[in-house]
Formats: sequence, C-alpha cells, structure tokens
Amino acid sequence: MQFPPQKIYGVTAARIRKIATKIAHELRITGPFNIQFLATHGYVKVIECNLRASRSFPFVSKILKVNFIELATKCMLGQHPARPEFDAFDLDFVGVKASQFSYSRLNLADPVPGVDMSSTGEVGCIGDCFDEALLKAMISVGYNIPKKGDAILVSSGNAYEKAEMLRACTMLFEKGYKIYATSGTCKYLVENGVPALPALWPSEGTQPGVETALDLIKWHEVSLVINIPKNYTEREITNGYKLRRAAIDYNIPLITNSRLATAYTRAFCALSEEDLLIKSWDEYKV
Repeated sequence: MQFPPQKIYGVTAARIRKIATKIAHELRITGPFNIQFLATHGYVKVIECNLRASRSFPFVSKILKVNFIELATKCMLGQHPARPEFDAFDLDFVGVKASQFSYSRLNLADPVPGVDMSSTGEVGCIGDCFDEALLKAMISVGYNIPKKGDAILVSSGNAYEKAEMLRACTMLFEKGYKIYATSGTCKYLVENGVPALPALWPSEGTQPGVETALDLIKWHEVSLVINIPKNYTEREITNGYKLRRAAIDYNIPLITNSRLATAYTRAFCALSEEDLLIKSWDEYKV
C-alpha cells in the first residue's frame, strides 16, 4: 500500500505506537523500556527491545513535559496513574537531540560513526520548527553555521546518496554558497545543473588551476565538509579517511551522513543564526 507523502509521518507514528503497545503488553512491561524501529514510507520493523531506560528517556520526558520516571515508578509499585491526556505526537514545537563526538581527542582515528555508541555526549534543543531545533542542536555540539557566500566541500558517496544530496546542493547554490566537489560528485552536480568547482582527491596529486581538497581544508577555504563514504575499496577508504581526518584536525565541521547533511543544509539555507529564538523551556506550551 502506498501513502501520500503528507500522510506517511502520521501513519508511521500510529503504527509505532500500536506496535510498542502490543510488545509492552505481551512482555508485561510496567517500567521504562528502550525500543528501536526501522521505518520507511509507512512500513515499520522492530530492531530490538530492551528493558532499560535509554538516553532519550529524560529528553523525551522534558520535551513532552511529562514526568515519565514518576509514572513508571508508580506502575512498578502496582499503582495505576492517569494516562497523559494530550497526544504526544501533536506538539506546536520540535525537539532535536544532537550527538557530541570527541574525534579531535583521538589522534588518527577515522571520524565516521558506526553502529556502536561512539558519541561522548548529547545536547537536546527545542525550536518552533524542525529547522530551528536542528540548528540550535548542531550549534550546541560545536558546529558553526556557514555564512552566505562561504564555500562548502562535498563528496557525496554512491549513486543513491548523490541523488539524495542533489536537492541540498541545489539549495546551496541558490542561496549563494560556493560548492567544491570531488571528481565524481562534481561531474554529477554539473550534469544536473548545479555549478560546482572541482577539488582533487589526495590520490590525484596536483593540477594547475585546480584546488586540492586537503588544501581547501588546511587553509580554511571551506566552512563545512560533507563526506559520505562510498565503498570499502582501498582508494576510497584512504582518500575519505584523509579528508575526514583533515577536517577534524583543522577544526572544520564535518558531516558523514547524507540525511543529516540534507537536513542541516536545508535548515541553514532557510534560517540564519539571527533567526533562532532564545526562549525558556516554560515558553513552549504543550
């Protein structure tokens, strides 16, 4: 069954609630538990369910303004607390949690997050919309928002990720950002109507009149590096590692996930740092 894009979120949220309720009932869970899902286009699958409170537990409690640990404790004591009356998925604001990584303290480590929990901290932020909350969270973990006219270095991975990044790069160009791109990405962008300047991989040496990706990073000619790992060939691993490591060593913001890169790009193209509202937690009403 296919759903219109505007209905996918509602369908997914409803199915997640239904599945979580059934699992909690069958396992007779009365306290907090951590459940992870894979969801795409309205289809939902469960990855795992653990009888523990996740790191997201207090964050969600704060966003929804519900003391979940109090409710959980009452349930475990055999009491029957009243169910929160509002719809937890119907809020007038958005909460986003961003991970803090410490790659700068790990000399020579490849700064690519894996399936393991490699973040050393997290920051949760609230905004009136997703873009605002995301920008606040990214700033809070150390990212600087690129200013209009800044240059951004893009290496967009495989064919699927190139297509996923195309809209983001189009927005960058339309908003006046300069785009440098490694060979395959540069060719793809130009063929699809997005002007980009070539940047040489480390293995490509030097060419007259063409910037190298490492020099762009070393001399702080770019304000953001987007490097999506393509495959596990020796050439790709070596080139990608050198690019990512240079970004960390020269303190240039680095993103290695195409979905995050697209969302972050959309956010700072839509809003500037001056647009971010400073509001107290109490001002966000449920």
